[in-house]
Amino acid sequence: MAQQSTNNPSSQTFLGRINTATNATNNRDLYLKLFSGEMFTGFQRETIARDLVMKRTLTNGKSLQFIYTGRTSAEYHTPGNSILGNSDKTPPIAEKTITVDDLLISSAFVYELDETLAHYEMRGEISKKIGYALAQKYDRLIFRAIAKGARQASPVSLTSFVEPGGTQIQVGAGSDADDALDDGHLVTAFYDAAAALDEKGVSDDGRVAVLNPRQYYALIQGASNNGLINRDVQGTSLQSGNGVIEIAGIKIYKSMNVPFFSKYGTKYAPSSGASAATDLDTIDPGNTGSFVSESVETATAVTGNNYGTRNNYGASTAFANTCGLIFQREAAGVVETIGPQVQVTSGDVSVVYQGDVILGRLAMGADFVNPAACVELFAGTTTKPSAFGTTYPANG
Repeated sequence: MAQQSTNNPSSQTFLGRINTATNATNNRDLYLKLFSGEMFTGFQRETIARDLVMKRTLTNGKSLQFIYTGRTSAEYHTPGNSILGNSDKTPPIAEKTITVDDLLISSAFVYELDETLAHYEMRGEISKKIGYALAQKYDRLIFRAIAKGARQASPVSLTSFVEPGGTQIQVGAGSDADDALDDGHLVTAFYDAAAALDEKGVSDDGRVAVLNPRQYYALIQGASNNGLINRDVQGTSLQSGNGVIEIAGIKIYKSMNVPFFSKYGTKYAPSSGASAATDLDTIDPGNTGSFVSESVETATAVTGNNYGTRNNYGASTAFANTCGLIFQREAAGVVETIGPQVQVTSGDVSVVYQGDVILGRLAMGADFVNPAACVELFAGTTTKPSAFGTTYPANG
């Protein structure tokens, strides 16, 4: 029997180990970081909403407060009078509490033999797809919260100091859902939205729009007619959908996670029984699989011992005519208590099951904050989509 030295040479390099003097005790250190990096890369690649709204991190507790302050007035001072604040007790303040939803997870079991037999790197790819799944849910909840805010009045209702609420703008003028894909109607809606945001005192900084891909490309296709082309932006940059092009100072993004006529991202013409108000003429390209044109699910607040969303993101029927969002950074707030991260089983668990579970997790909650900064685009009806949920308590 060969003898083996029990000494651990300091110069030896171990695959997966962080080979430093201060941290050389675990020969799988780098594996978890690799999977975490792949997952986070996938998450960052797929999410756009995270950087477009107000985000705060919660370290203790279940909720965070966002303060919304109304306007105040100016008055002339009378010599000799003490200054004790405005006589009208302004500015009014309202407090919005955003609760963290329950833990959101995406996981996969990797059988060790399958991994051994595979000629490709399996865990990194799986981790990336887990990141995609978390990002998809993250963006969808934020977009739904902004649509909710667009339907709300202001929480500040002090007499003579009532603040403006959300804005809903019809794309087109009739009852045809296909107006949502008309570049001329879209450009008109953008200028209407910009004017409304100006009138309501919303800052120019951080104004963005999120449309579905077909709307985005319709704008580009009609650029020669709608004046959208910026001569300094050409080629692939114009096509990217990452806020490169803009209308009225509003940067435009495309996403498959924005509510669009009760679907996510896109909606195809049904084979029969089409409704002009809620169905489009867009032809299904075929072989779209299970994750294209997904139906919007109900995501109302759970109660009691149930688990799910603790904030009200609306019922599945709440977005029947929604076809895009325009908003400013103050439109919504996001609270994260657990940022996107990866956990991987090891040790005895791996031995018992002869494989590992790769788990991506995230704990967050979102809601609108300043409804005046929220604009919902709708089409196919002259009736504005109905409000849902409750605004936060008025404070006068």
